[in-house]
Amino acid sequence: MTASRQAGAQRFSLPDLVELAEVASATLDGLRTKMLEPHPRKRPPVYTGAQLAALCGIEPKQVTYLARRGDLPPGRHESNGKRREFSLAEARTWVQRLARIPPRPPGARAATLSVVNFKGGSTKTTTAFNLAQGLTLRGRRVLLVDLDPQGSATTLTGMLPAAEVMEEHTIAPITYPPLSQAPKDIRYAVQSTYWDGLDLIPAAPHLFNAEIFLPIHSRDPDIAWWNILNQAIEPLRDEYDVIIFDTAPALSYLAVNAVIASDGLLMPIPPDNLDYASSVAFWNLLSETLGALKNSRGFEKDFAFMRVLLSRVDTTSISAAVVKDWIIRTYGPYVLTVEIPKSQVSNVGAVQFGTVYDIARYDGAARTYSKIRDAYDKFVEMIDQSILSTVWKAN
Repeated sequence: MTASRQAGAQRFSLPDLVELAEVASATLDGLRTKMLEPHPRKRPPVYTGAQLAALCGIEPKQVTYLARRGDLPPGRHESNGKRREFSLAEARTWVQRLARIPPRPPGARAATLSVVNFKGGSTKTTTAFNLAQGLTLRGRRVLLVDLDPQGSATTLTGMLPAAEVMEEHTIAPITYPPLSQAPKDIRYAVQSTYWDGLDLIPAAPHLFNAEIFLPIHSRDPDIAWWNILNQAIEPLRDEYDVIIFDTAPALSYLAVNAVIASDGLLMPIPPDNLDYASSVAFWNLLSETLGALKNSRGFEKDFAFMRVLLSRVDTTSISAAVVKDWIIRTYGPYVLTVEIPKSQVSNVGAVQFGTVYDIARYDGAARTYSKIRDAYDKFVEMIDQSILSTVWKAN
């Protein structure tokens, strides 16, 4: 297919479609490689002594003293020898030793959380990924399960879902009929990522097959189709602090499985009228679905917590202020008191296949970066506190 071809010049055939898919995939691969130069894979940021001090809640001068004492990773000096830098793994070791963040209690198992929404573009994946990264910076060990066949969360780790993720690398095999021969333990799909403390179960277009098999299982009264993921994730609950499910923008069969496997639910909502209407539709359908499971199968589900996050908030928009008021009036006590602002920083990260936490040094105004980074830090802390005060307190 040539670039000179004009739209509408001739019919669009199957060979054209195949060629377009190949060109598009090659273009995406090239763009990703360009954005990640000089490395073909993503690399985590390094931290200055001041940044490490902020993570640990100590004074910057204490970093120099403790690094020299030898009890903690010493980091390394920059090429000019003026500043000491620390890798992500080193920074997490410092946080786990020094930060006054309560660890997962003895005997408590991983908290599970689904990030949900009906509408694409609602910052669902961005929220899930930033939450996962932020929790690792609080010393948590996190597993991110990508349940969206588009593989957006997988892409944020630097992988190309369509080219690099096979069906057997996803959760799809646990849904294969007959279930008696399907994997019962999902550990086969866990992969490490570029980000220390964050593991991934990736997604790819092959995951659509699960949306074929699960409806088949739902017709069998002897199969608890909604509980397949919950059972498969069970062995991992002792290996992680938090397991996050990034669902597709729909209440699909996989999304229902994620919801059932979750202790908590998180819905990011940008203050836009369509996003607000979509959120209302989601909760209506979820209540109908859970009600149907109770009436037809006798299965009941409740949650340790539910939170709503106002995301991509444009403080200069009059309409956003109006919709924000709708959201607060509708969801009341479930709405987190922190808001994620609309920011150029997020746009820069998205272009580079990254997030706010991937940015080690922002080229723009420091205040601009601090504003959104502080908001994400507060959001992560609130979710961590929700887990501590509900899921782990109950355990």
